[in-house]
Amino acid sequence: MNRIVRREEMAGGRMVLNEIEAPKIARTAQPGQFVMLRANELGERVPMTISDANPEIGTITIIFSVVGWSTALFKTLQVGDSYQNVVGPLGRPTEMEAVGTAICVGGGTGVAVLYPIARKLKSRGSRVISIIGARNEELIILRREMETVSDELLVCTDTGTIERNALVTDLLMEVLDRETPDVVVAIGPVPMMKRVSEITKPLGIKTIVSLNPIMIDGTGMCGSCRVEVDGQMRLACVEGPEFDGHKVNFDLLMERLQSFQEEEVQALEAHGVTELHSCRMEEVIRKKERELEKD
Repeated sequence: MNRIVRREEMAGGRMVLNEIEAPKIARTAQPGQFVMLRANELGERVPMTISDANPEIGTITIIFSVVGWSTALFKTLQVGDSYQNVVGPLGRPTEMEAVGTAICVGGGTGVAVLYPIARKLKSRGSRVISIIGARNEELIILRREMETVSDELLVCTDTGTIERNALVTDLLMEVLDRETPDVVVAIGPVPMMKRVSEITKPLGIKTIVSLNPIMIDGTGMCGSCRVEVDGQMRLACVEGPEFDGHKVNFDLLMERLQSFQEEEVQALEAHGVTELHSCRMEEVIRKKERELEKD
């Protein structure tokens, strides 16, 4: 049993931060790694990237949004309650040495995954330009934390209520017009990561993405997390979750992520959640594909 010692609702209750007692995991966890959590004996195993770890007090931090039955169950847990299981750290840690300039691009809850990576880059002497965005101001998370690990922070929303009315990829192109970084790290909705990779590939800029396929055990036994990278099937839970964005088959990944969409909608409705958000970046990609078909 792993007790919750701190709980914070974010983004108007759409996202939840849990700081969880897990001393062994906290001592060994590295940026980019994740844990598998289960709320109780009836719950499903759910992968969650470790947003922060405090080895001194023995805790790890996760941030999640309610996207299905299990995360809705997670949201009911309060300070003092415990997760039935927390297993990790799993996955390969971020393989990131010091570089001259890194651009870190995050969307939605992807910022929680991006933060420890940006912090690691900054701690090793890299110049970090961070770009974060969400649908509206309320959904922007970890802004102050990202400011502390960034030499420059650009923020945008779909509504333009703060900073810029733009997509993160719009701001990325603006930065690339003025300078060429050594690496781009993009974490967020799959359509966003796909578009970032499409922008950087012609420029030959190394691009790292963190993939979020369906996972069941997190150890490579079930094979449900398979993704196509450079024409080969890879297991994201043991060979990832980070991969070269220029080699990922994002279309296949998006198709596989839709496998249980109907069941997910039913589960959300059962918990009174009726408003589902689709990534605006997906609309941009579909428009571009239609234009290419006309040509």
